[in-house]
Amino acid sequence: MSKKSNFLAVCLRGSGQVFFMENQITGAFFLAAIAYASYVSTQWAIAIGAVVGLVVATLTANWLQCDQKSIDAGLFGFNGILVGVALPTFVADSAALWFLLVFGAAASTVITSAVASTLTKTWAIPGSTGPFVLTGWLLAACAYSFGGLELISEKPELGTDYLQGLVTIPSAPELLEIFFRNIAQVFLLGSAISGVLVLIGIFMASVPAGIAAALGSLIAMVVAIGMKANPIEVSQGLYGFSPVLTAIAVGVVFLQPSWRVAVYAGLATVVTVFVQGALDIIMLPDGLPSFTAPYVLTMYLFIAPKKMMAPHPHSHIQSDHLLEKS
Repeated sequence: MSKKSNFLAVCLRGSGQVFFMENQITGAFFLAAIAYASYVSTQWAIAIGAVVGLVVATLTANWLQCDQKSIDAGLFGFNGILVGVALPTFVADSAALWFLLVFGAAASTVITSAVASTLTKTWAIPGSTGPFVLTGWLLAACAYSFGGLELISEKPELGTDYLQGLVTIPSAPELLEIFFRNIAQVFLLGSAISGVLVLIGIFMASVPAGIAAALGSLIAMVVAIGMKANPIEVSQGLYGFSPVLTAIAVGVVFLQPSWRVAVYAGLATVVTVFVQGALDIIMLPDGLPSFTAPYVLTMYLFIAPKKMMAPHPHSHIQSDHLLEKS
């Protein structure tokens, strides 16, 4: 750990880096959002898992002597906190769960380092939450193999006309809740209040990022409802969290902001909604959540051509040349 940093500060930055924010106060707001959702749902394992995953991932990076600047920036902690939130959400609380969580958080650091040494180093494409997605899929899948792990799922109640299919557009209060749940679900939280806390945290670190997050949530909500996606999933915010990340990543973080980039980010955000729907169906037979894979895939594809927006050059094929060959 560098002299300018302490372990608590690094962990808070790691929390903030889930939304690309290297800001301790932002990270604290994110942890508060997780704690609130855990409180209202009485699932304290999620909040505890978030802290454990964050701490273990950061400690592992120090133990492996990973790049110190990256450690201090919190870049080895955010995948760990997502692993810590995801596992208690989908796996029943048990001693085996916590054993899996600790080693999973540590593994996310190794995978993060591996991605940085390959994908990022070669093509300048950030790993982002890709290591979390890979780790989360492997750990959730292994629950089917081990008797000590039990997968759980939460079935929402059909409490509104929109969810019951009686109306095609949610009421204004429900639209507002969906808007904030889209943001909260990046941490796999179904609380609109948690989404408010997360958005406040983003704005405290970066106004442009906050605007991008809000627009990403709005675009995702309009597209999902307009395309008549599953109302239950739309209401829970499950069609919005990956687009929110895409909007920030493409529109603010990894490309130089401009009006052209804003339109490009809007396109990427819409594409993410469609990728979300596709991956949900693809992953369904395996019984695994898509996590942030729709964002990761879309972000990789939209960031990769940032230096040269052109296909691979090749020589023009003359029609008369083909005739001579024949």
